[in-house]
Amino acid sequence: QVQLVESGGGLVQAGGSLRLSCAASGSIGGVNAMGWYRQTPGKQRELVAVNSAGGSTNYADSVKGRFTISRDNAKNTVYLQMNSLKLEDTAVYYCRFQKTFSREVYWGQGTQVTVSS
Repeated sequence: QVQLVESGGGLVQAGGSLRLSCAASGSIGGVNAMGWYRQTPGKQRELVAVNSAGGSTNYADSVKGRFTISRDNAKNTVYLQMNSLKLEDTAVYYCRFQKTFSREVYWGQGTQVTVSS
């Protein structure tokens, strides 16, 4: 089992910044893919940014140039730096962890990000 603890969400004005963190613990077993998804009421959860086990990154077009994903493998932690936040970035943000070999997927509990005008 893998446990994920997220932090860093909150309320911010449009144009502001937030940094999300997600710390993994438990049966991690090496470097794995970690990333961030988000969801708003009535919509499907969507990819925001992902960092593969090999270190490559992928971003949703809507956040390219504004959000940056990074990780600290020694701490089993992934971060999401969110700059130039827009109203449409308001959502619950979920950390996602996928084991490299078993392909098991784990989700964090979610952290609310609210961008106000």
